[in-house]
Amino acid sequence: MFRVSVFTHHAELSDTYLQGMSAFGADALDFGGWQEMPGVKETGVPDLEQIKALRKRIRSFGLEINRVTLPDLTETFINGGEGAEEELHRACEALRIYGQAKLPIARQRVAGDVYPDVMTRYRAVHRGGMQARGESMGYTKNPGPSLTKEQYDHWWERFVYAFEHLAPIAEEVEIKLAIHPSDTPNVDTPFGGPNLHRVVDAFPSRQVGFVYCIGTRAEAGGSSLVLDEINQFGRKGKLLMCHMRNVRGSLATAGGYEETLLDDGDLNMFKILMELKKVGFSGYINPDHIPSIPGDTPTKLAGWAYSIGYLKALFAAAVA
Repeated sequence: MFRVSVFTHHAELSDTYLQGMSAFGADALDFGGWQEMPGVKETGVPDLEQIKALRKRIRSFGLEINRVTLPDLTETFINGGEGAEEELHRACEALRIYGQAKLPIARQRVAGDVYPDVMTRYRAVHRGGMQARGESMGYTKNPGPSLTKEQYDHWWERFVYAFEHLAPIAEEVEIKLAIHPSDTPNVDTPFGGPNLHRVVDAFPSRQVGFVYCIGTRAEAGGSSLVLDEINQFGRKGKLLMCHMRNVRGSLATAGGYEETLLDDGDLNMFKILMELKKVGFSGYINPDHIPSIPGDTPTKLAGWAYSIGYLKALFAAAVA
C-alpha cells in the first residue's frame, strides 16, 4: 500500500495546519531538520516523553510520524577533530530514543557527501511563473574540486565507523536507519552512483537502507537509471521510503537540470510508481521539493495540495 508523507518545513504544527494536511490526503509527517523534534534544541537529543505526546497529538488528526532526522555528523566528525566522538554519541543516543518511541525511520546526514562548488544554482521559471530549483555545471566559472581518492577513502572509513555504531542500535530498537543519495549527484559523490551499492554491501542489515530520492537520481541519469535502481534496491528491501519529484534534464545528458511539478518533467511518474509496486514497495512517498507557485502561502499549501492530490490519483490508478 502506498501512502503520502509531507515535510513540515518548520511550519507551526497548529491544529489548522494538521487539519489541512489531513484534508489534502497526507498520511504522515516527515521531520527533515534534526532540531525539529522536542528536546533537541535544549539538550542535543530528543525527549522521549515529549515525542510520545507529539505523536499522540498528530495521530488525533489522522496522521503519523514517518521519518525523523538524527543530529548531523559534521566536518568535525569526518576530520576526527575535537568533539567528533560527542557528535557520534549524540546521533547514537537520538537513534535509540527514536526507536524507543516506536518511530519507523531515522535519517543520518554526513558532511562532505556533496560538492556544492561544482554547480551553479538558480531559480528556474516554468508555466504560470512557477519557480523551482535549477542547477548547471556550465555556468560555474571556478568549480571546486571533488574528493581525491585518498580523501574519499578517509571519508568512507569515517562513515563506516559511524554506521558500525549506529546499525546495531537500529537493530536493537527496531528502527530503520536511512541515508539519502547525494544531492546534487555529481560524479563520485559518496552517496551516488556505484557508491550507493557500497553502502548496501557494507551494511546488509534489513534495518539499513535509503530514503530513495527519485528526483535526485533522475538528476544523475534520467528515468532509466531510476527504474534500474528501484529494481536493484527494491528487491533487496533497501527502499525505506521515497521522495518523488520530477525534473527536466540531467547531469549526464544536459550538464544540469531543473525541478518541476510532478506532471511537467521528463519522468513518467506512473511508470515509476508501477516499478515500485513490482518490487513490493509499500512505504511512504513524499513529493519532496515543492516548487513555488505564484500566490501560494509561505508554507506552500497550494503546492502541497497539488502534489498530494497528484500522488493520490496515481495511487488510485495503480490499484485500478
